[in-house]
Amino acid sequence: MTELLIKEEKEKKDIALVENGKLIEYYEEENEQNRKEGNIYIGIVKDIVKGMQSAFIDIGTEKSSFIHLKDILPKIDETKDKSIQEKDISKVVKQGDKLLVQVKKDSNEKKGARVSTHINLPGKYIALMPNSDIITVSQKIEDEKEQKRLIKLVKEHLTKGNGAIIRTSAEGKEKEVIEDIKKVEEKWDKIINISINPKKNVPQILYKSENIVERILVDLAGKGIDKITVNTDSLMKEIKNITKEDIEFKNIKIEKIDEDIFNTNDINKQIEKIQNRKIWLKCGGFITIDKTEALTAIDVNTGKYTGTKSLEQTVYRVNKEATIEIAKQLRLRDIGGIIIIDYIDMKSEKDRKEIENLLKEELKKDRTKTQVEGFTNLDLMELTRKHICSHKD
Repeated sequence: MTELLIKEEKEKKDIALVENGKLIEYYEEENEQNRKEGNIYIGIVKDIVKGMQSAFIDIGTEKSSFIHLKDILPKIDETKDKSIQEKDISKVVKQGDKLLVQVKKDSNEKKGARVSTHINLPGKYIALMPNSDIITVSQKIEDEKEQKRLIKLVKEHLTKGNGAIIRTSAEGKEKEVIEDIKKVEEKWDKIINISINPKKNVPQILYKSENIVERILVDLAGKGIDKITVNTDSLMKEIKNITKEDIEFKNIKIEKIDEDIFNTNDINKQIEKIQNRKIWLKCGGFITIDKTEALTAIDVNTGKYTGTKSLEQTVYRVNKEATIEIAKQLRLRDIGGIIIIDYIDMKSEKDRKEIENLLKEELKKDRTKTQVEGFTNLDLMELTRKHICSHKD
């Protein structure tokens, strides 16, 4: 049984996705006014930083946002076109220019938000990319025939001049995808219509992105969720408004409970463990997770496990258990950005390949985009993962 638990307290929401009593995803959402990731603004160029090929943009927030030249120029395949290096940002934009931008990464205590002119407007089955000719499919749809069918379908129904990312949820769908394209393009047309007559020399918000609850429900529609439990009348109303027009939610039970809904299945205790740096494995080994500003480092250790056969088998077993746990923890903690895994050294190339393949297989359970780059020359596993929800860190 898969259940979504949403607990509201003052200006904060705690969201837990639980599968057969086990916590598999957990998010915290504070005051929505602080969250800007996904919002679309008309921003004003304040300063050009030629040495960094970047600019500071005023979007009406306390800190100016930051944009790089590549996020101003039309989206290109950088592996094929290196011309971006030859352009001078001061020839592309000037102080006082207005830009239609979207927040790609929220601000934190040290930095303003990172923005881009490459808009990504999410729908249920596609994410619209206006002013682009790129149509791509989620890497989780592996069947080539299905990929080609979806690309053809989307290409036939998209307005010329728009691109799209086809989401995993589109697999096997047709009429629903066409309807979704229509809805998302209508949303984009409204944004453009507002932007045609902007306030004079004043930054302006044109679109506020969905909150975390909305995004999670859109992602989970049709994916076997059985029940949604909330603790307030306002949440009950919000959930019913989101799900009422979606046929894929018609059999889901929605209920409100006044007591602490996280006491069921010791969810509170499971949440507490997310804060732990060290996670023990069943075999007696352990992993440690350390976040820095630049990346997340995960170290694998044999711990108490000494094995019963060869050293090679001992190492492989610990690394195998660690791989399964790491994939779980990335999803559970919503760890994003660059991730480096320091496995226990494996001499066998066969073992290394099996561990890499296992990691890729386990990450397929994740709802967000992950990219496994493989072992580096220093024998470290490198991968990237996209946050499902924005974080302040």
